[in-house]
Parts: sequence; structure tokens; C-alpha cells
Amino acid sequence: MGRFLLSSLKEAAVVAAATTAAAAGGQSLLGSIKIAVLPVAKVFTLCFLGFLMASKYVNIFPANGRKLLNGLVFTLLLPCLIFSQLGQAITLHKMLQWWFIPVNVFLGAVSGSIIGYVVVTLVKPPYPYFKFSIIQIAIGNIGNVPLVLIAALCRDTSNPFGDTETCSTQGTAYISFGQWVGAIILYTYVFHMLAPPPEGTFDNEDGNVPLKIPQKDGSPENVPLLEQEASSMDSDNSNKGKILAMVIGAVPVLKKIIFTRDAPLYFFTDSCIILGKAMIPCILLALGGNPVDGPGPGSSRIGVRTLVAIIIGRLILVPPAGLGIVTLADKLGFLPADDKMFRFVLLLQHSMPTSVLSGAVANLRGYGKEAAASLFWVHIFAVFSMAGWIILYLNILF
Repeated sequence: MGRFLLSSLKEAAVVAAATTAAAAGGQSLLGSIKIAVLPVAKVFTLCFLGFLMASKYVNIFPANGRKLLNGLVFTLLLPCLIFSQLGQAITLHKMLQWWFIPVNVFLGAVSGSIIGYVVVTLVKPPYPYFKFSIIQIAIGNIGNVPLVLIAALCRDTSNPFGDTETCSTQGTAYISFGQWVGAIILYTYVFHMLAPPPEGTFDNEDGNVPLKIPQKDGSPENVPLLEQEASSMDSDNSNKGKILAMVIGAVPVLKKIIFTRDAPLYFFTDSCIILGKAMIPCILLALGGNPVDGPGPGSSRIGVRTLVAIIIGRLILVPPAGLGIVTLADKLGFLPADDKMFRFVLLLQHSMPTSVLSGAVANLRGYGKEAAASLFWVHIFAVFSMAGWIILYLNILF
């Protein structure tokens, strides 16, 4: 009788433990959904406000205003954010620890290009858009969108990455550390891939070949949006901010003078922190206002089938390849031990929509309208895909 009672108690304990674990798993899933969806919802809300202000119904955020705001973000606010966050977080030892971040960006471009080539070969877009379509799948936004998502995620006190300040500083530093590789890829590989086809081979209905940069008439309202961004989103300033931050952060004496709170030059860092905080809302308002005119005529030129292939390739097929790359690197011991934010940033780099800067390069090579259409549709569907991938990543990491 005693043995039977003991056995029954053990079975009851096992059942209770299993029930508790299942409940905890359910709560964990719900918590992951909340943590993943809320940042995307915040981003969408701010973008929608920018779209509303730029619409013809409100019209207080015209094209010229968006151009000026883009210029302010990329020449002042973004460099300040990168300088303050990266400089505070980085040391020479950490630079050696973080070596896989730029490698991950490079591997992301390689794997994305392979996936893009396979997809585009199967879909067979119009001849002039073969390499263009590969680039739209291969090159993701490794900087601005991840920075926005990390900022929105870290604002929630229930985030799994620690307190708000530590979460934001680490995430921003990791993202910023890999951006210089993205800039090199853009102005070498992407620029070469988007070279216009030979004259007379354009198989489109209007018979025009995108051979040169569109002409300007001097009026900001008449300059294509991506061309405005090509001039205003030049990465020189942000790259200088990264290099300066890494140099100062790697030298202990300089770091103590500039980045320590009671240091004599900390007022400069604090000013950069204040300006950097304005980057997120400003860039979201600008991003929300940019697509107010819709995809434009570029959609019909590329074709629905090619646009669907770009969306599926970039948002659905590329992230699993990135997950495989990061998982393999983790198993080989290439990543810092027990650093969840490090792994999360690596995964985000593979899960973002097409890079806006690649669209700017496309515009310089004569594909402005097509790039605008592709970016419009990819970013629309990315609102949903990003939430799904973030839910998966959080469940894998925690």
C-alpha cells in the first residue's frame, strides 16, 4: 500500500511538473510575441504619423522637408548616436571579441546573393532587371532599421536583454560595428552589379535604357526621392563617427577623458547622446513620409512576379540561411559566450528588408523608379515578417 501511495505521489509530481512547464512555455511564447510585436508596432505607429503628415490631406511634411530631415539625420544625428553608444561600449579587447560581426555582414551578402541568383534564375525577370533583382534580395538594411528596432525593444522594461540603458548601448554598439563592411559592399559590389546593360538591349515597353543618372531641374520637389537620399545619406559622416569612436574607445586614456561621466570632456559625449536620441523619431517620420506617393511606375516595369520573388527571397528565404550561419558560428565557438544580444543582432542582420542605401545606389545607376517600387513593397511586408522572425529568435535564444 505504501509503495502504491509513493508511486502515485511520484506520478502526480511528474504530471504537475509537466503541467507547470507547459504553462510556463505558453507564457513564454505569449511573452515572446509581446516583446517581438510591440517594437514593430511602435515603429509602424511613428512611420504612420510621418505618412499622415506627408499625405495630401495634411501636407505639412512635403518632399523638401523630408529631404532636409534626411540630411539632418544622416549628417548629424546618426553620427552622434554611433559615436556616443559605440565609443562608450567598445574597447580594444571587445573589438577582438566582436570580429564575427563584420564577417557576418559579409557572409550575409554572399548567402543573399546566392539565394537571389537562384530565385531570379527561376523567375526570369525582364532582362535589364536580372542583377537588379539579385541585389534587392541580397543586400539587407543592417543599420538604420535594426537600430530603430533595438531602441524600441530596449524601451520596454520587460525586454529579456537587461536594463534599458545596457540593452540600448550594447545593441547600438554591435550594429554600428558592422556598418562599415556594409558601406564597402554597397560602393563596390552593389555599384558594379547595377551597371546598366548595353545600349539597345532594354526589353521594356518604353524602350529606354537606364544608362545615366536622371537629370535634375533644380527643384527639390521634382528630384526623385532616392536621389535625394543618395546625396543626403552619404555614409562618410557616419563612418567617420564609427572610426573616431573605435579609436578613442581602444585607447584607455582617451576613453577615460571623453566617455567617463565625470571626465572634463564628457559634456561633448553627453551632447552627442542628446542629439542621438532624436535620431530614432526623426528617421521614422522620414521613412513613413517617403512612400506617400506609392510605388510609382516602377512596379509595372519590374512586373508583379519579380516583385513577389524579391519579397519572398529577401524576407522569407534569406533569414533561415542567416540562422544557419549564426548557429554554425556559435557551435564553432566564434561568438562571445552567453551574450544573447550579440547573437540577436547577428540574426537581425539577416532578417531586415532591402537596404535603402542600395536603392540610392540603384538610382545613381539609373534604376531609381524600379528601386523605389521594390523598396516600397518589401518594407510593407517586412512589418509582418520582422515580427515573426523576432518571435522565433527570442524563443531560440531564451
